[in-house]
Amino acid sequence: MNCFLSRCVGLLGVVMIAASTSPAWAAGGIAQSQPQVVAEFPIASAARLAGDAKQTRFVLDLDRKIELRAFVLGHPDRVVVDLPQVTFRLPADTGRSGRGLIKAFRYGLVMAGGSRLVFDLAGPAKIEKAYVLDAANGQPARLIVELAATDRASFMAAVAKETASDIRPAEAADSAAADAVGSIGDAPDTRPVLVIDPGHGGIDNGTQALSGETEKSIVLAFGLALRDRILQSGKYRVVMTRDDDTFIPLGERVKVARSRNAALFVSIHADALPRKEGDAQGATIYTLSDKASDAEAERLAESENKADAIGGVNLTEEPTEVADILIDLAQRETRAFSNHFAHMLMNEMKGTVRMHKHPLKSAGFKVLKAPDVPSVLVELGYVSNSADLKLLTSESWRSRSVAAVAQAIDNFLAKQVVSVGGAKE
Repeated sequence: MNCFLSRCVGLLGVVMIAASTSPAWAAGGIAQSQPQVVAEFPIASAARLAGDAKQTRFVLDLDRKIELRAFVLGHPDRVVVDLPQVTFRLPADTGRSGRGLIKAFRYGLVMAGGSRLVFDLAGPAKIEKAYVLDAANGQPARLIVELAATDRASFMAAVAKETASDIRPAEAADSAAADAVGSIGDAPDTRPVLVIDPGHGGIDNGTQALSGETEKSIVLAFGLALRDRILQSGKYRVVMTRDDDTFIPLGERVKVARSRNAALFVSIHADALPRKEGDAQGATIYTLSDKASDAEAERLAESENKADAIGGVNLTEEPTEVADILIDLAQRETRAFSNHFAHMLMNEMKGTVRMHKHPLKSAGFKVLKAPDVPSVLVELGYVSNSADLKLLTSESWRSRSVAAVAQAIDNFLAKQVVSVGGAKE
């Protein structure tokens, strides 16, 4: 897939058409003597579904013809369509409801230069056709996916044909995430490494406020501000799992931390509660545990752990847990460090940030499972709470909160006496 996307991206770019051979744009009053600028990336302007539980058709309007690759995934049942990078200008509620064989669908950036459509299936389905039509007869270019109902055995046989190397996005996420500061002169850089992990991204919006603000944007802004604050001291190296609107699978986020011998991994999120569960507010700090500390922590972990399915990652190839006594011992020590940092973080934040009534919790978050890297997940607040949302989108609140988190990180890393994930005092 990487080769396919690279080839597609090579076809994209800003194209200037000479005015002497091109008509003027109809909008904006652009004179014919001016050049026409084609958008850098293809633009999707509308999407629609038609059909029933036997046959369903999806249509996406585009401003130009593009290539695609479509395939099926199981556990849960999905159809995935990989595209070159596309700018989606669709209504905010597009894809939340489905029709026929499609329960719902999502779309967005899945890696630099590549976008993705993910269809949640109502039942086993096969891809009868997936193609793009040229613009003609007053109609724009159209991406069309035609699905037909099939039996479970046939569906799983189609899933089995797909290999992890063909379908797993952001396989090289580690190489894409570069150190903000690499080495000092010719000497190796031995400063502790901090990994900041803004949750979600790309095709995965995370939670979303009724007013439209998305978790992925809120936590990215916070993560970038935290990075800049930490780098001011020059005492630590900082690695971002993502520094733009890109989807990174959970396992790749953990790999970034482990491959960089990180001394600390901080994952940033912003929660939301379904209306039926009432209202909640304030920041919460989570650590890893086999048993959730309460029902809310369990629900949140289940929700966050679905990120890979949302992004269209093949989950059938996920490695099983290694039942090794050395790994177990390493995890116990790492969890102790994680819990210690969580308490330090809570003490720093509570003087500046409104905290949840139970600010320290634990659950089985996949993104916290590096056996040798102390890790915490920080829920900055609830986008479903109007007061929290106002703070989460406030630059002054972000500045104060970033300062508190940065201070806790400095306190933790500066006081380390023994090596933790490769960092030494």
